[in-house]
Amino acid sequence: MKLLTKVHFMHRILLAIRVFFSVLFSSSSAEAVGRALLLEEPAPKPKKAIPPPVPKPPARSEALTLLAALQREARFVDFMKERLDDYSDAQVGAAARDVHRDCGKVLERLFAIRPLTSESEGATLEVPQGFDAARYHLTGNVTGEPPFSGRLTHHGWEAGVCELPVWT
Repeated sequence: MKLLTKVHFMHRILLAIRVFFSVLFSSSSAEAVGRALLLEEPAPKPKKAIPPPVPKPPARSEALTLLAALQREARFVDFMKERLDDYSDAQVGAAARDVHRDCGKVLERLFAIRPLTSESEGATLEVPQGFDAARYHLTGNVTGEPPFSGRLTHHGWEAGVCELPVWT
């Protein structure tokens, strides 16, 4: 016998002794050796139950939700993207009347838009001290401290509510 074979043989004897005592004192080792001798596959280990990942809601901007509502209920995008060169003014006016009415309904339902002030354009208006700069846009030679007085060029708009539909 070659030296390598003798070393290999000694290794097998030591392994047999270890297996003998392991099988003698451990039922799980006995089962494993029994399966190995019968050439059975080991039983799969039970896996931990991993909950399925929660899907993220699709990303959708509020602007696209508004645009979708205007398109769905008033055909706004269709009207704006349509080439009008081939239509008469009467045909364009008739289509615009419907789109205008339906877009107004959408804006009223979603935003309840109202004028900022009941004053008519051209009226003199006084802006008080501590006014909201996002609410008023002052033009011209505005100097000094408020209150400011000037001519109303546009009454402006404000949204009473903001109830955009939830996109699913």
